[in-house]
Formats: sequence, C-alpha cells, structure tokens
Amino acid sequence: MKTLSQPTLLILSLSLLFLTLHFPPTQAKFAGLGIHRPNSPKQARQLAASAAHDDESGDFVTFYYNQTLDHFNYKPESYTTFRQRYIVNVKHWGGADTNAPILVYFGPEDRIDYAWTDIGFLTENAPHFKALLLYIEHRYYGESVPFGSWEKASYLNSAQAIADYAAIILHVKQTYSAKNSPVIVVGGSYGGMLASWFRLKYPHVAIGALASSAPILYFDGVAPGDGYYSVVTKDFKEDSKSCYETIRRSWVEIERVASKPDGLSLLGKKFKTCRPLRRTFDLKDYLDSMYAEAAQYNEPPEYPVSIVCRAIDGAPDGDVLGQILAGVVAYKGDSSCYDVYDSSPPTASDSAWKWQVYI
Repeated sequence: MKTLSQPTLLILSLSLLFLTLHFPPTQAKFAGLGIHRPNSPKQARQLAASAAHDDESGDFVTFYYNQTLDHFNYKPESYTTFRQRYIVNVKHWGGADTNAPILVYFGPEDRIDYAWTDIGFLTENAPHFKALLLYIEHRYYGESVPFGSWEKASYLNSAQAIADYAAIILHVKQTYSAKNSPVIVVGGSYGGMLASWFRLKYPHVAIGALASSAPILYFDGVAPGDGYYSVVTKDFKEDSKSCYETIRRSWVEIERVASKPDGLSLLGKKFKTCRPLRRTFDLKDYLDSMYAEAAQYNEPPEYPVSIVCRAIDGAPDGDVLGQILAGVVAYKGDSSCYDVYDSSPPTASDSAWKWQVYI
C-alpha cells in the first residue's frame, strides 16, 4: 500500500474539515454573475466597530509589507511601493524544523480587522496541524490603500492582488526560515476565487487551495448562468408565494409605466430616486440587487427576505409598484430618496469593489 506524503495528508484532512465549517459570506458582486455586494445591517455594525477592534490575547500581530504597486511592468513608476497590511499568529506553529504548515487567508473585498474572529476555519485547525496563520489584506481595502488615496486605482485588479499575496507569503516564509513549510491558501466567495486562481498561477508557492462559496464553475460556462438567481427566486418563493408573484409582475409593470409619456420621470417619482432615471434597467438592477442581498445574507434574527416580503404583502393590493416600494423602504429604511446609481465617491475602501477589474 502506497503511503501518502505529508502535504497530501494535510490537504485531504483540511478538505474534510472544510466541508463541515462555515465561512461568513463576504461582500461580493461578480460582474455578469449576479453575485451581489451586500451592505446588511449586521455588516454595517461590524464595519463601524472595526476601528475599535483589538486582539486582546496578543496572539495576532500586525505587520506592514512594502508591496510593489505594479508587478507586471518595468516602467519607473512600477517600482513604487505601498504599505500592505498582514497579520501573523505563531501561537500553535510547530516551527520550521518540523515543516509545520502555513494556513493563509486571502482577504477579499473588505478590511481584515475581523478576519481572525470571523474565519473560524483557520483558528480551529491551527492547533491540530500546528500551523502558522497568515492573514493578508487585499490592496485598496482597509489600511492597504496605495498613496492613501485613489490616485492609482487602475492598479486594483485580481492579477495584482494574487501577486501581492505571493510576495507576502514568500516574505513570511523567509522571515520565519520556513522554506519547507507547505502552504494552503484559503478564501471565501471572491476570496475563494483568488485562492483558486492563486493555486493555478503560483503552484510553486501553495500546495493547495480551499475555496468556500467560490463560483469557479461559472467561468467557462460549466454551471448554468442563472444558477445564482434561481436560488434567490427559490428563497423568496418559499418565504411567500404572493410576494414572489408581486415581484415577478413588477418587471412588466416597470416597463409598462416607462412606455408612457414621461414614463421614466413617473418611475423616478414613484421610487423616490435621488437622480432622474436614465433607463428602466437601472431601476431593475437596483431592485434585483436588493433581492439578491436579502437572499444571500438571510441571517437570523433579521431574516431580510421576510422583512421585504412582509412589507410587500402588507401594502395595499392593486398597486404593484407601491408594494415593491414598500419592500424597498422596509429593507433600506425610510429615506427622502434612494440612490439607484450609488453616487457615493470612492473615498473609502468599502467603495473599492465597483472599481475592481478581474483579470
């Protein structure tokens, strides 16, 4: 019987454990895939509290790496660097002499202040595998914003991001003399895609990648393109059949109203849009993003899908768009206007997602 190597056993063991553990959903919207970037009340509270968050145990130590701005060109400006944040925990590490593994969490489209508390997969497995834990913040998020501004936002793409991760992993391995320590990269949603791409692009750096909720089968048309929205639809239909039917009828009703003289203006007034509507697609995209967020982050005790459907079902019958507006108010809050075009300036890292490029 052939004996499995230590790296192979590590991957198999982690893969089995990975199936039983949960990643909290990350903020995400893949262009053309319908995976939407949320801003749920729970996440908003976490983000607001993140500045005050601190690791009281002292096991997680923050470092900053002088990262190369552009990994793929040789122009003078390409050698510009910025400070990229990463966090290390060596509490359970078996040390370089034992070739103990390194588990690396790829920060997705968010700051990493809560990564070590929210991502239990790493902390729960570190003692078992005597692993060093490494958390890397994605460029242009949190404290890892080049120049502290959006001056070079053109360098915000997935290819640059995984090159960042490779540089920091190799730096950490050198720092801890861990040349022979196997590396497993881990991510969820967009971070899971980065982990998958990293394993393909840098197989000499990581022996394996674990990806949670990563839509890898959407690429190359392996999975049905409407798979995501099929689940969203199912969630609403299971919560309330009448709510589902109202939403389904609303798409036709939006087009019917838009076909009237000054129809877009009528729709804008109905939904209290902050700026005039340019096309019906913009309103529909705003609404379907809301439904997708509610379904993807349908967590207790809020249960956003139920919040939306109770409002829709509770509004007067006969006014389909009025019912939909009631759902918007219930989910988004009662506001003087609703920003269909999300015109907030890209001055904070949580606005970076809409500026990213995936190459």
